[in-house]
Amino acid sequence: MRMMGRLNLDKDRTLYYETIPGNPALPVLIFLHEGLGCTAMWDGFAKQLCEKTRCPGLIYDRQGYGRSSALTTPRTIRYLHDYANDELPQVIDMEIGDHPYLLIGHSDGGSIALIHGARKPPQLAGIITEAAHVFVEPVTLEGIRRATHAFARGKLKGLYKFHGDKTEQIFYAWSDTWLSPEFKFWNIEDLLPDIETPLLVIQGEDDQYGTIKQVDAICSQVSGNAASAMIETCGHTPHSDQPEKVIAAMTTFIQSVS
Repeated sequence: MRMMGRLNLDKDRTLYYETIPGNPALPVLIFLHEGLGCTAMWDGFAKQLCEKTRCPGLIYDRQGYGRSSALTTPRTIRYLHDYANDELPQVIDMEIGDHPYLLIGHSDGGSIALIHGARKPPQLAGIITEAAHVFVEPVTLEGIRRATHAFARGKLKGLYKFHGDKTEQIFYAWSDTWLSPEFKFWNIEDLLPDIETPLLVIQGEDDQYGTIKQVDAICSQVSGNAASAMIETCGHTPHSDQPEKVIAAMTTFIQSVS
């Protein structure tokens, strides 16, 4: 049975989470959502992957998203580092402890997974990224500008279903940060050589927020074994655009590191 609950990190941060049952002898799959995502937006994919691999699962809303508490301080250009090095380790300590785990991160969540992996946590069994960024590309900024214009014209009202009264705050925290003059210099390639855990890098060939340059940079610079999967007829959300192909690729990888 799928379970849900809340983690109290401190007086200002309460995170919503869900767990998916599985074989306790296998690594826990931790799902890290995209920059405007949340637990609900995995839309059943996490459950399907856990059932296919028999692994337990953990999904949670980062602070500011979904059913977690709102942001309480202005976001900085190091916000992904903060999620990776502060919030995620607390979630792991509270919900998983010393049990092995595998990170599955989409977009912002993929970048968070890579930053976390560079810390070399001993129980990390592997990392899967979808549409992760390690530097800023012009196509990324253009995609965010289009999304910002669409949001201002009321064309992204579906986000309110997931983030409620936090929607405007989290949207502009995302867009304003990425479009700020300082963020164009954001780059985490210096961390990649510290990543030794096995890695699967997935990206859609038609991703409107990034190119194959991201995949090549990750695979060529990490120290561990890295495989890539470019998915045809697929945009920025491979697990939604091509779920069968993505589940097959992820399952093969997970079984190889489990």
